Amino acid sequence: QVQLVESGGGLVQPGGSLRLSCAASGFRFSEYTMYWYRQAPGKERELVASITKLGGTTNYADSAKDRFTISRDNANNMLYLQMNSLKPEDTAVYYCNGKSRIRGGDYWGQGTQVTVSS
Repeated sequence: QVQLVESGGGLVQPGGSLRLSCAASGFRFSEYTMYWYRQAPGKERELVASITKLGGTTNYADSAKDRFTISRDNANNMLYLQMNSLKPEDTAVYYCNGKSRIRGGDYWGQGTQVTVSS
């Protein structure tokens, strides 16, 4: 059974930091490109960051550049998103996603709420 379980969300003040985690199971994690998406109330889901299968290449949305860092631990099937200098506009539900063209997989977690507010 495929599972992606996010954790680490919460309420943080502007300028603060959070580290999101995503625990993967039920599929070959190291063969999947992994992504973090977010969806704010009333807005479409947007891509925040991505990381290739072995972690060699990362990409970020302009809104996340220089503040967020995506990383992965293939030995432990974990995906992370370190978020620094958080802003109120970062408030959203954050989702972990894994995709593989070769294996035809497209898996989503249930999301974790991040709220940035004073």
